[in-house]
This record gives sequence, C-alpha cells and structure tokens, in this order.
Amino acid sequence: MPPIISVRGLGKRYQIGSRPQHGSLRDTLGSMLFPRSRRNGSAGKTETVWALKDVHFDVQPGEALGIIGSNGAGKSTLLKVLSRITQPSEGEARLHGRVGSLLEVGTGFHPELTGRENIYMSGAVLGLAIRDIARYFDEIVAFAEVERFIDTPVKHYSSGMYLRLAFSVAAHLQPEILLMDEVLAVGDAAFQKKCLGKMEDASSGGRTVLFVSHNLVAIQSLCSRVLWLDGDRVEAQGRANELVAQYLSRQLSGTAMTDEAWSDPSAAPGNDLVRLMRIKVHAVGGGAITMESPFAIDVDYWNRIPDARMHVILHVITEQEVVAFATGSASDQAWRDRPLAPGRYRATCEIPAHLLNSGRHRLRVFVVRDLGSLAFHYDSRVCFDVVDLRARGMGWHGKEPGVVQPRLEWTNRCLDETSAALADRPVHR
Repeated sequence: MPPIISVRGLGKRYQIGSRPQHGSLRDTLGSMLFPRSRRNGSAGKTETVWALKDVHFDVQPGEALGIIGSNGAGKSTLLKVLSRITQPSEGEARLHGRVGSLLEVGTGFHPELTGRENIYMSGAVLGLAIRDIARYFDEIVAFAEVERFIDTPVKHYSSGMYLRLAFSVAAHLQPEILLMDEVLAVGDAAFQKKCLGKMEDASSGGRTVLFVSHNLVAIQSLCSRVLWLDGDRVEAQGRANELVAQYLSRQLSGTAMTDEAWSDPSAAPGNDLVRLMRIKVHAVGGGAITMESPFAIDVDYWNRIPDARMHVILHVITEQEVVAFATGSASDQAWRDRPLAPGRYRATCEIPAHLLNSGRHRLRVFVVRDLGSLAFHYDSRVCFDVVDLRARGMGWHGKEPGVVQPRLEWTNRCLDETSAALADRPVHR
C-alpha cells in the first residue's frame, strides 16, 4: 500500500538578523531613532538557521505517528510545512487526502466571523459541501461546549473556547489526515480526556494522525510509531515504546544527578568512624528509571574502625519534601550482626517496580553503628526522575496523586443473587 504521507529531503531555513524595510511610518521612525548599527552592531548582517534539514519518513494510511523532541527541534515547523502554512526550502512532502490541522490557538479561524461561520468556512476549505458540514454541525458544537456563543465572533472567545471549537472542527469534519500540535497544552482535564478519546477514535477508524506533544504517556497511548527530531534532523524513528524510553534516557541524563562520588576519603562526607565513597541510582538493566521496572540504589562507604556493625538507612524524598519511605540495610539478616573490618563496602537497595509515583526524588543517607548509634547523616545531591510510561488507554494522562503508585490486586463480585445470575448469563451478539 502506498504511503499517505511521503517526505523526502525536507528542509526549512530562516533568515535572522535583518528585517525588510517597507517604507511604513513605523519603519521610518524606527530607522531614525534606532539605526541598525546601534541595534545589532553591524548593518545588514544576516544568519541562516535551519529549522529542518534532510528529513525523510513515510506514514501509512490509518497510522498514528507521534513526533517527539526537545523545544526547537523542528516539530511544529514540520507540521506547518505539512499543513501548507509554510513552504519548504528544499525537498518535498506529498500528502494524499484532505488535511485537518490544529497547530496553535489562532490558526485557521477568522476572528471577525462567528463560531458558526468559521465552522462552515473550515469545512469549505476541506472541500466539503454545505450539506455535509451541516450533518456534523450539532456534534461539533456539542463537543466544543460553545452552544451559547456559537453566533458570537470568535475574537471574543477565551483561549479555551477557541481551542475547543478549533479541535472539534478539525476532528469531526472527517479529514483523511489529522495534524495535531500540543492540543493538550490548553484546556482543563476534562477537555484533554475528550481530545485524546477523539484522536483514538480517529486513528482506530482508519484516519491518519500525526501528533506532536511533550506528553509522552499520551504519545505512547495513541501512537504505534514515533518520529524523534533532534537538532533539525531525524534522530530516529520506530516503535513508540522503544524510542520514548531512549528519548527519556537522553533527556533525563542531563537534568538529574544520579551518581555522586568521592575519590579522596578526607574530602568525603563522614567522620572518623565511616565515610562515603559513592551514592548511585541506576535502572536494573539500564536505561531510564520508570514506574514499570525496578531500579537500585548503591551506597559505597569506607568503614574506618574494627568490629563495627555498620548499616545504611535511606530516606527517599519527593519534590514536595515528603519522605516517600525509609529503608535500611539491616533488613539483610545475613549481614545484620556481622562485625566489619576496616575497608570498603557497598550496601544496595533494590526498589521494586510499581512502587514510587512519577516525579523527581532525592536521597538522604544515614549510617548507623551497632543498630542504635547514629554515625552521621548526609543530604545527598543525588536526585533521580521516575518516569510514568504506562499506556492507560483513553482518559486522563496526567500525574496521579500520591507519593507511591503500587499495583494492587482487586476483585469484584455481586452481592445480590439475582444480579449475579444475570451477570453469569452468556452474551449473544
């Protein structure tokens, strides 16, 4: 089957550092008051910046493709090129089918026209007949929840009302290709749930969806494949779960400090009894630390006295400075009463999957001697991010409350005998 979207060698460049002069009063006054040599140091100096460079990919009909990347990677520029809002500087993008897009609040509607008029105008742009637009009209308005204001010019709408109507138009007028850029950035939780549900319906109904978002849980839930942009180029493309994990591993490695070490005992935290060597947090098996997999905390230390029973206690602390839990190495019964000779030791705690909630955490380390005497404590600089990669299907994809998110077993049963009998009957379809 031929692709519905085919992109080959796509590039988009911009000129920065100069502004064309059009002879307007503002330009004339600006040039008089702020000569170019005073504004930027050199007259006529320009610079070429590539927002996209040598981008290649295909999208099959009915596929949901997520587009991820850091700010400035070219995600929004790519959708603007595909939507024909801006022309590429090189290469080509071929799209076979009607395109509906929601790129940002303010795109696609005429501010002086009413909501009703903009719905019909948007449908006409997609090539739909008036009778076809009328068939979807009530559903569009009900989804957007703007019934009272449908005959009001949209320039008087709030940003939330504007976005709800724009999304509803893009999603309901049955385009073969749906382009969505950060539709979850504006609106309340209920609207976000409706957006995700509608996009899932569109994808499962055979329409092609390209979805740009920093909400990686929503990307994984909606999209089977991901295009990763980095520094104006395609870094990788492939299965959503695999690429999101790789992307997170790279992103988080620069923001969290998961390893703190000291090579010189005299400069390390501690005292004459014991000093720290290293504190390290790492995912079991490598990669990002997620809610779905276990991770470990290593505490290496120098014991400096003979016959001491040293034990490490950890406090895992959330961003809100709440102690999620405390745990100690004395739980290891084989080690609990063992006297230690002077030397180097490691205490390792493995945190099981499905325990901590997502978010950033830090560590406080205590070293206890002889199960009762505090040798010293240290507020570590180590911090780590627990990432929620659960694909929870249609619904709210934000962070759940609580410091822990354990996976608990539930059972359900009927208490009423009549209801139980009805529930056990075979269902005929």
